[in-house]
Amino acid sequence: MRVIAIEEAFSVPGITPPFVGSRSALASGWAERWDRLLADVHEERLADMDANGVDVQVLSLTSGIERIGDATLAVERARQANDHLAAIVATRPDRFAGFAALPLQDPTAAVAELRRAVEELGLVGALQNDHVDGIYLDDARFEPVWAELERLDVPLYLHPAVVPAEQIALYRGIAALSGPSWGWTAATGGHALRLLYSGVFDRHPGAKLVLGHMGELLPFQLARLDSRFEQVPAADRPAHRPSTYLRRNVYVTTSGLFSHPALTAAVDTLGLEHVLFAIDYPYERSAEAVDFLRTAPLAPADLSRVAHANAERLLRLPSPSDPRP
Repeated sequence: MRVIAIEEAFSVPGITPPFVGSRSALASGWAERWDRLLADVHEERLADMDANGVDVQVLSLTSGIERIGDATLAVERARQANDHLAAIVATRPDRFAGFAALPLQDPTAAVAELRRAVEELGLVGALQNDHVDGIYLDDARFEPVWAELERLDVPLYLHPAVVPAEQIALYRGIAALSGPSWGWTAATGGHALRLLYSGVFDRHPGAKLVLGHMGELLPFQLARLDSRFEQVPAADRPAHRPSTYLRRNVYVTTSGLFSHPALTAAVDTLGLEHVLFAIDYPYERSAEAVDFLRTAPLAPADLSRVAHANAERLLRLPSPSDPRP
C-alpha cells in the first residue's frame, strides 16, 4: 500500500531557531535529536522512510518565519526557505513534495510568494504556524491571501505555533499544558473556529484548510458546535452550521494522534475523503505511525484513501502504480 505523509518538518540553517538552548521544558536528548533530524533530508530521513514503508513526505518548514518581527526580513527568509525546499523536492520528486512558508507579516508579499511557490516552484500549498504576531488569519488584511489560495486551488495547513499569541493563566507553572499535549491543540482549533465564525469560508467557499493532530479536537466537538449555534446572535453567525464548513472546507490529518477510535470518529464525522495520513516527523516516530495506519479498522479501499489517495487528490500529487502489496 502506497503511503504519503503530509505533515513532515524540516529546518533551514540560519532561518529555523535551534531547539538546543531554547526549550528548557524538553527532557534530556530530545532537542539534540530533533535539531539533527530536522536538518537532514537525504540520509537518516530517507532511511527512516524506507524502513517504515513511507513512499512520500510532504515537507514543511518547522517554526521560523512566523517568529520574524521585521516584515522585509520575513519576505526574504520565506523566499530562501521555499527555494531551499524546492531544491530538495527537485532532487527526489518521487519521494518529496512541499508546503510553502509565507511571509504573512506582509500580506501583499505573501500573495506573491504563494503564487511563485505554487506556479514556479511546484509546491503544493502552504503551511502557517498559527498566528502572525498575535494576529489571526480571519483579519481583513489576509483576505487577498485567502483569495489566492482559492484561485490556485491549494490548501493552507494551519499548524500550532511554538510561541502562543498570549499566555493563559491556566497553564502557568505547568509546562506540559501549554505545549503539544493541550495548549497548542486548543489554540489551533480555536483559530480554525475564528475562520469559520468570521465568514472566511462564506467569502471563499473553495478555500481548503488542513488541521493536524486529528483535527485539533474539532471533529469530536462537532455535535456540540452545531447544538450551540442557534444560541449565537444572528449577526455573529456565518451562513451555515459549523458542521457544514468542517465537512466542506476542512481536512484533518492523523499527525501525532495514532488512535483507532479517534480515526474512526474523524472519518464518521467529517467523511472519509477529509482524513489524510501524516506522521509529524521527526517529532513523532514513523514506525508507530505506520503501524497505526496499517492496522486501522478500515476496509482496504478506505484505508488506501487515507494512506495516499486523498493526499493525491487534495495536493494533486502523481499517483504511480502501488509498489507494495
